[in-house]
Amino acid sequence: MSELDRVRWQCRRGMLELDLLLHRFLDRHFAGLTPDEVKRFEEVLCLQDGDLWQFLSGRADIGDERLAPIVRMIRGDL
Repeated sequence: MSELDRVRWQCRRGMLELDLLLHRFLDRHFAGLTPDEVKRFEEVLCLQDGDLWQFLSGRADIGDERLAPIVRMIRGDL
């Protein structure tokens, strides 16, 4: 299984909105991410769906400066 396939599998969520947003981000940006950005993206994927949706929809601030750049990148695909 390639790294992209593994991350794509992690993007499968319980909310259709998250699935669509995360897969769109992968398709558009994954190839250009640095190894550090990939690591941060995987950390974002460890968040609970409800929290993740709050951060990605802009309803809440992630508050973690390490993850904030990736969240902003994903939000850019809304």
